[in-house]
Amino acid sequence: MKTIGIIGGMGPLATADIFKKIIIKTKAENDQEHIHVLIDSNTNIPDRTKSIIENGENPLVEMTKSALILEKAGADFLIMPCNTAHYYFDELINKINIPSLNMLELTAKYIKNKFGNSVTVGLLATDGTNKSRIYDKYFNEADIKLIKPEKSQKYVMEFIYEGVKKGNYTMGTNGFFNAVNELEVKGADIMILGCTELSAVSEIYEFNKKFIDPMDILAVNAIKFAGGNIND
Repeated sequence: MKTIGIIGGMGPLATADIFKKIIIKTKAENDQEHIHVLIDSNTNIPDRTKSIIENGENPLVEMTKSALILEKAGADFLIMPCNTAHYYFDELINKINIPSLNMLELTAKYIKNKFGNSVTVGLLATDGTNKSRIYDKYFNEADIKLIKPEKSQKYVMEFIYEGVKKGNYTMGTNGFFNAVNELEVKGADIMILGCTELSAVSEIYEFNKKFIDPMDILAVNAIKFAGGNIND
């Protein structure tokens, strides 16, 4: 089987989460039937949202370092468990010699295959992801309507940055669900957990089936691309 390389550290919890998902979703009867996974949890990668909307430090330099470390270590292809980091995806793949799976593109294809293109999709993500319109690119290509919270977007950011990233799990989800309710009023049929911090705590807060988790989609596709079998 092929070796998976994970560009991690964006954040560390999301990195651990994608690794766990790959393990759980791989059909294996012993250690040797699992996929070889290399991880570089590079916490030196600057904040992606700050880079995009506040002219902060460009994370591409450190992302490229991680990619090249993983390539040199023997990874056959790469994945990035960070939605906002995909703003730099095209630049990154031009600097390496191995393939990389695009989580956002895979999510758009999954939703179109499962729900068709008449579905309205709500996006719960960081300001960086929203304002860069990186999800819009793939959903426009799939001809699927994508909507975002406006009045309650601040609560999504607060939940991600003041809650999950700081390990403050007592904050609760009231603010976050204000954004969910806004999207439902706007007509969202399903919603994307468009930040890997949201994916990482989806089990803690028991988000239901109306939430689509791109990390689940990425894990399944990584297993298949590596030549592994999916644990049904």
